[in-house]
Amino acid sequence: MADTYARTLISPAQLHRARGKLTYRIVLTAVIVIFTLIFIGPLYFLFADGLKSTQEAIAVPPTIIPHSLHPSSYTRAWSEFSLGQLLVNTLYYAFGALAFQLVFDVAAAYSLSRLRPVLGNVLFAMMLATLMIPATVLLIPQYVTVASLPIVHMNLIGSPAAIWLPSVANAFNIFLLKRFFDSIPEELTAAAEIDGASPLRILWSIIIPLSRPILAVVSIFSLVAVWKDFLWPLLVEGGYQPTRETLNVGIWVASQTAPQNLVLAASAMAAIPTVVFFLIFQRNILAGLTAGGIRG
Repeated sequence: MADTYARTLISPAQLHRARGKLTYRIVLTAVIVIFTLIFIGPLYFLFADGLKSTQEAIAVPPTIIPHSLHPSSYTRAWSEFSLGQLLVNTLYYAFGALAFQLVFDVAAAYSLSRLRPVLGNVLFAMMLATLMIPATVLLIPQYVTVASLPIVHMNLIGSPAAIWLPSVANAFNIFLLKRFFDSIPEELTAAAEIDGASPLRILWSIIIPLSRPILAVVSIFSLVAVWKDFLWPLLVEGGYQPTRETLNVGIWVASQTAPQNLVLAASAMAAIPTVVFFLIFQRNILAGLTAGGIRG
């Protein structure tokens, strides 16, 4: 039987020719180089401009290679911007938001997936519909809510709860968790129910241990979302408690009076943890996003 090939831009016969192989490698290399420059270019200028003098950092057009290196800009930015304190603050907000998300989002996804409440599909559809709403549109309603919490009328502005509570209502994380929970065979939970296990016991002893890959992904998304957020922490924390500002807000406040090269050096140091974090856990992110897509 004749061999069959999948359709591609270049046929296998052309790839076996010298000219076709050369053309393929040239085009592939050019595409890789172009996309690498597009993604790596801004990071390069961010770190390189932090090594320049103030005059060179603001020069137009920018210099690709610094004329003279000033590594002391990074040490000055660390001390003058109090990056150590800002880093601790950001980690505090990030892990606090993570704790709330793991508790409430897992409970919401579990109830929608396994307990199947009345009108559960309608509620789930309404949650997903919120993903279509731009985040900036929700800023004013969220601010009004945390400024006067419904029923109790408590003002959360200037407190960590103002950052933690809005992050709990994350429809995307609930969607990921529910999709994974749906892929877990119902025979496992049915056997536990026969043995007399309660829904909470099933969640703790069966669902959560099997859901470690997706829980890792949700945790990564939660931490990165708080780490990179700027506008919301600026509204609820900026100016209220200067010693409790996040990295992004603290750098922005200090940038009003600091030299440009110090601002860029501080921004580069603030970007390092997320870049390293992604390089370490990129496989977990991709595996978690695809997990649960196919039922076993």
